[in-house]
Amino acid sequence: MTEPDDQVPAGADSAPNHDFENESFERTTPRLLKSIAIMSLVFVSPAFFFYGWLGTIGFFLGAGLSFINFRFLSRGVEGLAARVIDQHSSEKGGRIIMRFVLRYLLVGVVGYAIFRGSTQAFRGFLWGLCVPAGSLMVEAVWQGFKGFRNEP
Repeated sequence: MTEPDDQVPAGADSAPNHDFENESFERTTPRLLKSIAIMSLVFVSPAFFFYGWLGTIGFFLGAGLSFINFRFLSRGVEGLAARVIDQHSSEKGGRIIMRFVLRYLLVGVVGYAIFRGSTQAFRGFLWGLCVPAGSLMVEAVWQGFKGFRNEP
């Protein structure tokens, strides 16, 4: 006969479901990229309202660059993780680091060019660079909602 403390409550798993967690995280990056694209379209009107055509063009450049930047970041992290986990990975360490450096160099060069051209476009550009932050907030709310509902 077992003691009451040794019994597992009904409906409780004895081990976490790692397959669900991995599957959920594999779908996160594509969902974030879609969210960045959707939020970019949603914020076009406010960018035009506050900064006019130049600000809207800057916003599109910033949002597009942030989309590319996020994509490069996710690929870089995947490559770095593969390099750390798999010693025989085809990813070269120098190439991974170069991608990280080039991401920031690209943002800096484009931002400087826009800043020199128009302050309105630069303000829109900064708005566009902030789009992934909003996308991450939406994803955090989504993950919290799913976590509280305990659904896959």
